[in-house]
Amino acid sequence: MSLKESYNGIPASEIKAFLEEKYLQYNTPSFIDCDPISIPHGFHELHDREISGFLTAAIAWGRRDLILRSSRTMLELMDNSPYEFISTASENELQRLIRFVHRTFNGTDYIYFIRGLRYIYSNFYSMEDVVLQGMMTSGSLKDGMSHLRKIFFSLPHATRNEKHFADVMGGAAGKRLNMFLRWMVRKDNSGVDFGIWTKVDPSILYIPLDLHSGNTARRLGLLTRKMNDWKSVEELTGILREFDPADPVKYDFALFGLGVNEKF
Repeated sequence: MSLKESYNGIPASEIKAFLEEKYLQYNTPSFIDCDPISIPHGFHELHDREISGFLTAAIAWGRRDLILRSSRTMLELMDNSPYEFISTASENELQRLIRFVHRTFNGTDYIYFIRGLRYIYSNFYSMEDVVLQGMMTSGSLKDGMSHLRKIFFSLPHATRNEKHFADVMGGAAGKRLNMFLRWMVRKDNSGVDFGIWTKVDPSILYIPLDLHSGNTARRLGLLTRKMNDWKSVEELTGILREFDPADPVKYDFALFGLGVNEKF
């Protein structure tokens, strides 16, 4: 893709400069407090951050204060030791998760998510290794994301469990999955994202497209497609890669911040 000279009549260089300014404004430690990323920031060990991040991202839709409350409840039910709980919990301990509910994600979904994660950690050191295995042939992160979903659902499960883990091969935008990957892969000096997955390059990440970032991108002329689906993710990410080939998803801070905080 070649960078256009302008979007909505505004020079591309001006839009890039604007997004750079907003990225620097929002990619700061103050961003953490009211964002779901604050949940994995409560842990220091890789597996605990990975698990708490994945579970938080899985329920990250709706009001952010309710997402944070529900995420804390999820972790309290695991005694705030997610990796130890996943590794050692008895069947009776798993059943206490049945009372959890966040919007359409309920206790049966939660119990399967723990089983799916246990299966992964029984066969891989990290979720990153599953993604890398899926990328082995094509080098495509999309293939890696799809493989992670396939491995996660290796065990017998209810069909309803699958709607809480986006199927990007089926055309889903995968906002929550791409957000989780941003958290795990990106690393800069701001201290917001973790960068604990060191084998996946930030340059191949996709934008976590949601209502806010999508609307902002459309107002700027960076996204023409009306639906927030995988094709839109590819369209927008392609332009952002032209703005910064090494770290395109950093503009998520700008697009999201403009949409949520400034009602752009």
